[in-house]
Amino acid sequence: MHGKNMKVYINGKYYDKDDAKVSVFDHGFLYGDGIFEGIRLYSGNVFKLDKHIDRLFRSAKAIMLDMPWSKQQIIDAVCDACRTNGLQDGYIRLVVSRGRGKLGLSPFSCEDPQLVIIADEIQLYPKELYECGLKALTVPTRRNSQAALPPMVKSLNYLNNILAKIEAHNSGYEECLLLNNEGYVAECSGDNVFIVFDGKLITPPISCGSLGGMTRGTVIELAKKLGIELLETPITRFDIWTADECFLTGTAAKLIPLVELDKRVIGDGKPGEITKRLIEAFNEVAPKIGVHL
Repeated sequence: MHGKNMKVYINGKYYDKDDAKVSVFDHGFLYGDGIFEGIRLYSGNVFKLDKHIDRLFRSAKAIMLDMPWSKQQIIDAVCDACRTNGLQDGYIRLVVSRGRGKLGLSPFSCEDPQLVIIADEIQLYPKELYECGLKALTVPTRRNSQAALPPMVKSLNYLNNILAKIEAHNSGYEECLLLNNEGYVAECSGDNVFIVFDGKLITPPISCGSLGGMTRGTVIELAKKLGIELLETPITRFDIWTADECFLTGTAAKLIPLVELDKRVIGDGKPGEITKRLIEAFNEVAPKIGVHL
């Protein structure tokens, strides 16, 4: 049940796609004042749903958004939205907005926060990019500072990422790399970054400006199980340019090889062996981690 037959969940009720609306006075619309999660559904299993909801509540706490629902209520609603739309594999966009308020910036006039769940199929990168690898460039836009808008808050204001995506598109690239204010690698426009060097798996720590991704966390766990040494340490563009392998992780992308950055070929320009091992391991465990419908 997709496309025009899709049912969108808003505050306990289902609406046809064209009738799924929130108020124009909602601060989520007026100011990007709200939070979200992107969640995957693999073979009837909602991947790491409990951890996604935990992260949602951490984002809510950070922006002082009072959640009138329990974690279990949201978990149940997500599963119900998947069943209602007849999905076994797909993507879930879970949104909580601050709610209707006055036109001023103050959130304290807002009431009636909106819980929106869109459960639909997912548009991935083309298959050939998983087989041959992505190419990317470093963009001028820097990742939001921890002192400005902490990147760990998954807020409805994604202009930082969107500006980076625009710069990539204007230069003819699908993906891009963002640095933090100190010049260290933060993340790509929506994915975490891993490199392989001398048999070690290396990824920037969260403190460098990346989101604590669910797929990232799973890859770290899989590396330990496979006996691959893992380091969380700041890295630079030089480290990616001269790495043996590189790949990106994200809810939508899963694991995807990166074979070129800033016109420098990474390794031999093909997806590497450790990358392939981790992709295979992830695809095997992903349908088993989370909440079954």
